[in-house]
Amino acid sequence: MTTLPHLSRRGLLRALGAGSVLMTLGACRSAVDDGAPAASASPRRGGTLTVAHGVDFTPALLFAVSAMTLVPRLVFNTLTRYDDKLRPQPELAKSWQVAPDGKSITFVLRDDVTFHNGRKFTADDVIFAVQNLQNPVRAAQLRSTAAAVTSFEKRGDHEITLGLAHPVSNLFDLFEFMFIADKDTVEDAVAGKQLIGTGPFTFTGRNPGSSISFARNERYWQPSRPYLDKVEIRIIPQPDSLLSSLRTAQSQLSFDVRGQDVAQLKDDKQFRIRGYDTGAGALYLGANVKEQYTGDKRVRQALSWAVDRERIVKQVLGGYGQASAAPWPKSSPAYSDANATRYTHDPARARALLKEAGHDTLSLPLAHASVPRVTAIAQIIQYDLKQIGITTELQPYDSATMQKKLIAQQMPALWTMGHGFAQVHPSTLAVSAYPFNEAKNTSQFSSPAYSAAVRDAWVRSDAESPEALGAYQRISDQLLDEAFIIDLAVEASVEVATAKVHGADLNKFGYLILDDAYLV
Repeated sequence: MTTLPHLSRRGLLRALGAGSVLMTLGACRSAVDDGAPAASASPRRGGTLTVAHGVDFTPALLFAVSAMTLVPRLVFNTLTRYDDKLRPQPELAKSWQVAPDGKSITFVLRDDVTFHNGRKFTADDVIFAVQNLQNPVRAAQLRSTAAAVTSFEKRGDHEITLGLAHPVSNLFDLFEFMFIADKDTVEDAVAGKQLIGTGPFTFTGRNPGSSISFARNERYWQPSRPYLDKVEIRIIPQPDSLLSSLRTAQSQLSFDVRGQDVAQLKDDKQFRIRGYDTGAGALYLGANVKEQYTGDKRVRQALSWAVDRERIVKQVLGGYGQASAAPWPKSSPAYSDANATRYTHDPARARALLKEAGHDTLSLPLAHASVPRVTAIAQIIQYDLKQIGITTELQPYDSATMQKKLIAQQMPALWTMGHGFAQVHPSTLAVSAYPFNEAKNTSQFSSPAYSAAVRDAWVRSDAESPEALGAYQRISDQLLDEAFIIDLAVEASVEVATAKVHGADLNKFGYLILDDAYLV
């Protein structure tokens, strides 16, 4: 086996494709401090960290990325974890080797890990984790990637080879996404009764709509971790109340503060503001191509020209984001300025396209989650569309219902939500995210050209070769031309913490990581 320290991302991925092994440990954070300076004190053990979030945890969506992603990594671990440059690092996997043809990967697993119920972690738990995501009932966005795993070969309890149907360019996205749950209690987990993993905290209770609580796992495999005694996630749907909770120290950490509120806190010395440059996701307007009017590409393109993206960034995100017609953050190899600015606010052009499609006026439904931020976006879209002759009827739903409608392809002609998956490997967006999945998406869109571009980006072992970059551009071309998903803005992931909180982190899918977090 060969270790690979200090490689560039391109060099690392090339080496992984050639079958080399990674055995270094790194951090996931890529952030810039805007607020109070970090404390000089060393990490301290003890205390309860209270985290404020606007949307409740939905146990039935445990294995899917939804509006609440803070819970999984508190209770569970993953096999590997990306650093800030998308280089995979060890977690429950100590090392790995990718076959030269890219059609298998062999893991050497940690042998000192136990679940919260005392059961030893073994290769059988990796097999279960993959098969669990392959199960359509779990509604896991990376099910297509999990389905590419076609065989398992154990070599004792702590070494396993996964056979693949073909090379998979986003394989480590799967291992970042796929947490290791206890197979004997998984049905209790999705029912919200108990969560049993190998992670730093044990699940101690849940009051739906109010709070979720956790306590230190005293048998955690990382020595002396975690530092915190307890973690409580408080569900505070109203933005003003969430902000007040932070200001009065009832809560100490949040990743769910409105952009305009973050701007108010920037100069308040009791807070530290951190922005993650990889993007937290994106805001978009979706169109159902099976509906009468939105089935016309010209109408969908008119919608894209009509929306004032800069206004959304300024008024809803408080400037913490980037207006963009494409889904990619600047950290993505698929990003380009040309794609981001393909559509700008041009009502005259929008009206001309609408007229070309044979319409002076239209009336369309617009679904949205009934949370303040998304409601504000829906109202901006409603105003902008009215300026080009399209009246919209807002249809609010709670967040869980919106997610279920998204998965079940039950959206009306228009809807607005946020999406993730553009911050990892570009192919993951198009094979995994419900709005974009080329095999089955919420818009019910399909085309041979889109499918070919997606497969070319996905079925390969390299990620930044000229051929791979060309495939990403073809995906962008299809998205921008067909406009079945109309991206509006790439959000910045922003951490708001009191000056006492240190060491909190997020993984690429928004899982909250508190292994190294402490209070001073």
